[in-house]
Amino acid sequence: MTSSPNYEMPEHFAHRIGLKFNDYMLLCRALTHSSFLNEHPDAIEDNERLEFLGDAVLDFMIGAWLYNKFPEMKEGQLSKYRSALVQTSTLAEFARSIDLGQALRLGRGEYLASGKSKTALLCDAFEALVGALYLDQGFEAVRSFVMPFMEGAIDDIILNHKDDDAKSRLQEILQSKNMPVPHYEVVRELGPDHSKIYEIEVRVGDKALGIGQGSSKQNAAKQAAQNALENLGYDVYGGASGSENQ
Repeated sequence: MTSSPNYEMPEHFAHRIGLKFNDYMLLCRALTHSSFLNEHPDAIEDNERLEFLGDAVLDFMIGAWLYNKFPEMKEGQLSKYRSALVQTSTLAEFARSIDLGQALRLGRGEYLASGKSKTALLCDAFEALVGALYLDQGFEAVRSFVMPFMEGAIDDIILNHKDDDAKSRLQEILQSKNMPVPHYEVVRELGPDHSKIYEIEVRVGDKALGIGQGSSKQNAAKQAAQNALENLGYDVYGGASGSENQ
């Protein structure tokens, strides 16, 4: 027997994570995936517009926070830290830490495809949650909610060099071995146009080194580069893992 979609009610979710909304319809919208809307014509709107807003709010807020936190840091490094903080995998981890997936309203197909645990979908929902909170209570409420995530994440990024770009690192390693420049190829596109997932392979000549998926080609290529580094025996953010040259 197949499972039916189920989800935590928005009010319960908000209480569980320590938030209180003036307009719970905003929160409900933030938790509504487009696949749910397709199956429930009575639903008013999915979370894509709130995702757009939340992305912009996070980008500005994190940029301002980093600017003040590291007053002597150059613009290039600040940009790398900001990119690491707002990348898909980071925001999805924030979503997982509050079990956001349990509150997502998904269509049956997406639910059966383990949509509640998909990295890209969780990232989008976290951004939508931020957008809803901003509309409901303003910038300071967002800051209070998000900053605890950021404080912990930036320490991890600095300690483990997670601001390093996986594609650049892969290219440097291949060049050091006198190997050709890697090429990134889209091998599959999954899902409908409004919620497409790209699958990209990174190749050197005819050899596939790694594969990745993402809600954009850029994110998928980054995941492919990280996978290639792991397959070559390198820690994604550090040196050789010990398996290389074995």
